[in-house]
Order: sequence, then C-alpha cells, then structure tokens
Amino acid sequence: MNILVLFAQAESGGQIEQIARTFGVNWPHLIAQIISFSIVCGLLYLLAYKPILRMLAERQKLIAQGLANSEKISAELAKTETQRKDVIAQANAQANQFIEEARSAAAQLREQETQKAIAAAEQIMAKAREAAAQDHTRMLAQLKQEVGRLVVQTTAAITGKILTTEDQRRLAEETARELTTR
Repeated sequence: MNILVLFAQAESGGQIEQIARTFGVNWPHLIAQIISFSIVCGLLYLLAYKPILRMLAERQKLIAQGLANSEKISAELAKTETQRKDVIAQANAQANQFIEEARSAAAQLREQETQKAIAAAEQIMAKAREAAAQDHTRMLAQLKQEVGRLVVQTTAAITGKILTTEDQRRLAEETARELTTR
C-alpha cells in the first residue's frame, strides 16, 4: 500500500520525484524488480521456507519425544537399580542364612561324630577290660593248675611216695581253694 502512495506522489511531481531523479531511479525498471523480488520471495517461502519450518517442527517433536523417553528411561533405570539392590540384599540375606545353617549343621555333625568317637572309645575300653578280665581269669586258672601240680610234686618228693590220682586231685582242689580265699 505504501508503494502505491509513493507512485502516486512520484507521478504528481512532488518531492519524491525530485529525489528519484537525483538518484537516477527508473520507475518501470524498479517496479519490475519489485515484482520479480516478490515472486522470488513467494516461491522461496512456498518451496524452501515452509519445508524447512515443517522439518524444524518435526525435529522439535522428535527432540521432545527423546526427552520424554529419556525421562522414562531414567525412571526405569532408577527402578531397575532399586530392584537390583533389593535382589542383592535378598541374596546376601540368603547367603548369610545358608552360612549359619551350614555352621549349625557342622557343629551338630561335629557333636555327633564326637559322641560316636566317645562311644567307640568306651566300647574299646569295655572290650579291653573284658579281655583283660578274661586273660586274668585264664592266667589265674593256669596258675592254680601249675601251683597244684607243684604242690603235688613237692608233696610227693617230701613224702617219698607216689600219690594216686585221687590224692593229686584232692591236693589241687585244696590249694586252689586256699589261693582263692587269699
């Protein structure tokens, strides 16, 4: 609209006409350049500027989505980290429980094995005492026989007579009785 006012004033021969002549303005040429420039601006706006604005709008959406996804991922990561810590805490608790159970089982097993060893040692001691008692009884019986035989030999040597089997048995029994009472 301002351009039309300028043209109207230029044709009337006013002050603008003088300035235009001073600078050597060719009005038909200037108008043609203004129209060409307007057409180029319109084409650039339609073919370049609008697609660039669309692309920038899409990028802005993608960036907004990326930021939203980044926040979601950060939240998921924090949640996963919390779950990981919980799982590790549970695993540590279970490991401590297993260790305590193993220690308890080891102590119980040690106590059982100790009791078995004590029982085995007592059994061995009882068998040894029994064997010693049997050996003692056997040796005592052999000793009685030997003493009885020696008494019979000594008596026979002292009396000078041969003892009968009945006499030998009686002397052996008397000697054994006397040894038992002592």
